[in-house]
Amino acid sequence: MTAIEQTEAVRPRGTRLPRRARRNQLLGAAQEVFVAQGYHAAAMDDIAERAGVSKPVLYQHFPGKLDLYLALLDQHCEALIQSVRHALASTTDNKQRVRATMDAYFAYVEDDGGAFRLVFESDLTNEPAVRERVDKVTNECAEAICDVIAEDTGLSRAESMLLASGLGGLAQVVARSWLHSDRSVPRDQAVQLLASLAWRGIAGFPLHGNEQHH
Repeated sequence: MTAIEQTEAVRPRGTRLPRRARRNQLLGAAQEVFVAQGYHAAAMDDIAERAGVSKPVLYQHFPGKLDLYLALLDQHCEALIQSVRHALASTTDNKQRVRATMDAYFAYVEDDGGAFRLVFESDLTNEPAVRERVDKVTNECAEAICDVIAEDTGLSRAESMLLASGLGGLAQVVARSWLHSDRSVPRDQAVQLLASLAWRGIAGFPLHGNEQHH
């Protein structure tokens, strides 16, 4: 169940909820408001109203708007990191690994909640705490890809990281471009096109001690 679905399930005003359930409800409401309005235009009043709670209840869980925004970022940055790691671990076939990793980014931006906008299209990137989290998700996804490249090719860590950053950046930018084009190409086809492009590049680096590619 997504954060927004959790919000819908527990929204009725006056319902007493366990603390964790209430926190999830508030995060779901905040996500809706931040995605729709952006950080600067969103107000705690709007979020409390969307969640069906009073402002004091909201402030019991989150001292301020930035705290709420950062909690959402932590949640959704970690979701992408775990998705990329899962894609890389899903197969030992490197060509399929590339496709699975590209698809992880497409799935992330296609999520109905629009959480990727908070991570990659935030209007608050001048805030150090936000920038730190955005950099973390980019770097940790690249590190995960780098681990595979370094192990398989024998390239140095620095060289592998450059290639990994390129693959991660390619996936993120193209997935967002695809979404903003109103999915003009079916997702499976778009993923396959991008994976083919990426594979033709990364396959040019032979496996360590073996000229054959998997």
